[in-house]
Amino acid sequence: MTDAPDRQVKRDASVIVARDPNGKVAVLTTEFPQHGGDYLFLPGGRREPGETPGQCARRELREEAGVTAKTWRSLGSYAITLQSTARIHLYLAEGLTCGPQQLTPSEENFTLMWWSMSDAIQAAAEGRFLLQGGPLALLLVQQTTSV
Repeated sequence: MTDAPDRQVKRDASVIVARDPNGKVAVLTTEFPQHGGDYLFLPGGRREPGETPGQCARRELREEAGVTAKTWRSLGSYAITLQSTARIHLYLAEGLTCGPQQLTPSEENFTLMWWSMSDAIQAAAEGRFLLQGGPLALLLVQQTTSV
């Protein structure tokens, strides 16, 4: 499949499964009125100009969850939609150090929670996540760590 010549190149994004030593994962929630209510999502967001996907993941985890990680593992890179050249880069972050969230004004209502992997997977199965990257990342972590 080729891109149409006038198709705009979109910025890639990174999504992170931040897992603590007890197997709890960082889950965020906020209201999305345009989608009809509160939804769950994992830390992540769009790359800034000049950032690599890994740098984006580290920045987004620090800003949205107040977390830094010693260990990072790529879970793969996937197309976001057929209409865009942007990709979503998924990561597992472990060896966590928690600090204060560094939320931007548009993120000020983000609530951070720590959930068991099974509860997060159940929420994904119930359609409680707004975006597809979070559930995919959770399933990939569950698959790779239960083998």
